[in-house]
Amino acid sequence: MTINIYIPRDAGALALGAEKVAAAAREEIEKRGLDAKIVRNGSRGMFWLEPMVEVQTAEGRVAYGPVKPGDVAGLFDAGLIEGGAHDLALGRPEKIPFLAKQTRLTFARCGIIDPVSLEDYEAHGGLRGLRNALEKTPLGIVEEVTESGLRGRGGAGFPTGIKWKTVHDTDDPQKYIVCNADEGDSGTFSDRMIMEGDPFVLIEGMVIAGIATGATRGYVYLRSEYPNVHRILNEAIDAARAAGMLGKSVLGSEYAFDMEVRVGAGAYVCGEETALLDSLEGKRGQVRAKPPLPAHEGLFGKPTVINNVISLASVPIILDKGGAYYRDFGMGRSRGTIPIQITGNVKHGGLFEAAFGMTLGELVDDIGGGTATGRPVRAVQVGGPLGAYWPRDLFDTPFDYEAFAAKDGLIGHAGIVVFDDTVDLLKQARFAMEFCAVESCGKCTPCRIGSTRGVEVLDRLKQGIAPEEQIETVTDLCNTMKFGSLCALGGFTPYPVMSALTHFPEDFRPAPVREAAE
Repeated sequence: MTINIYIPRDAGALALGAEKVAAAAREEIEKRGLDAKIVRNGSRGMFWLEPMVEVQTAEGRVAYGPVKPGDVAGLFDAGLIEGGAHDLALGRPEKIPFLAKQTRLTFARCGIIDPVSLEDYEAHGGLRGLRNALEKTPLGIVEEVTESGLRGRGGAGFPTGIKWKTVHDTDDPQKYIVCNADEGDSGTFSDRMIMEGDPFVLIEGMVIAGIATGATRGYVYLRSEYPNVHRILNEAIDAARAAGMLGKSVLGSEYAFDMEVRVGAGAYVCGEETALLDSLEGKRGQVRAKPPLPAHEGLFGKPTVINNVISLASVPIILDKGGAYYRDFGMGRSRGTIPIQITGNVKHGGLFEAAFGMTLGELVDDIGGGTATGRPVRAVQVGGPLGAYWPRDLFDTPFDYEAFAAKDGLIGHAGIVVFDDTVDLLKQARFAMEFCAVESCGKCTPCRIGSTRGVEVLDRLKQGIAPEEQIETVTDLCNTMKFGSLCALGGFTPYPVMSALTHFPEDFRPAPVREAAE
């Protein structure tokens, strides 16, 4: 029997040498005349162990990692294909504590299957949601998604069912499904990981969304920095089309749906849904005024569902297990699971899918293992470059939309960036303003001008020029940007600035005063 050896083709693993590990493994298989083949899977999301090599044995998979090219021959000498003992042996991957503590619903297959094998996808539970959807009415699908409590996983947290119902009820012969895959937040990679490790789940989710709302065409708006995703996703789309999952008759049904990938040009603002639509139409990506909402007049003026990758990838499990099953995970109005990305100065960086409700401290200290440097954690930023900085005395906050909002924070795309006690929060606040100034589309004054003035004010504060006056000015600027900006880029930039100023005021003192206080 041919032995499967799994070596990830995920970008995170590739960055750590997975391609060279795969080449060395192929060489050893050929040289030793072994009946084995290499399967290029996705990552399990434990990046401190990548490249992680797995082998299928009679007792299940056995993992080894992190593997360097020079380790490969020794692994084969130690009996890799039988799951032999070695210093890099990790045992059964699902028993590694980081994985064992997770609740994997959306990412259940990621790192397990061959990403571009529809047969492998179906063997691990794929297409069950789509088949169930085909037995329901479109409105029945919408009601199932509504019952699940699924909210937008891209950051806004808007109820998915309401968005779908609006498009379903809008009368137009042409409607669209647009997947926002412009994952641009610092410390986030869940969209990339699912598209590289289980692209069919996104395709399935988009097809279900199309059937539910009456849309026949879908687009994945992908950030240009993801060429590996582009290749894998296109390969999966071609396979889905060849198998009848896409096309004029989805799985032999009366419903038609097809899709394609469009690559953006690298603008952060195009993560905002209306700027994304302008870019998709071939225009400069600028924020549109609302109303009209995209659900009424979206892509090319037609009713459009715009959902994030993880939102759409969560739909198949809902249609497979039922809305009530998914709703039973989580807390308050935050239902289901969320893939939390733990990054920065952290010992165990990776993707951790869990039900809403774990505290920030549990995620950073217990799951992330504290800092990689071994120094104390001073702050974490949650929600990308526009997210607030959280001090340790707020680490008891549950990971929940409303709990975060109550403390002037946002979950965003669920990226957590960890900083140790050497971080300068004044520098981080300045970076937020500079980031906004660089990435602003320029359409509205508070964002375009406010962020530029913000950089200047924070530079004067750094120089110790009239600090109280500068703090008053930056506070006023943030208030203007928060309530006057056309979109979240300008509207959320005050979160990192004001949270840094509120929770770490000592970093905003003139240097001599700060040193004296220390």
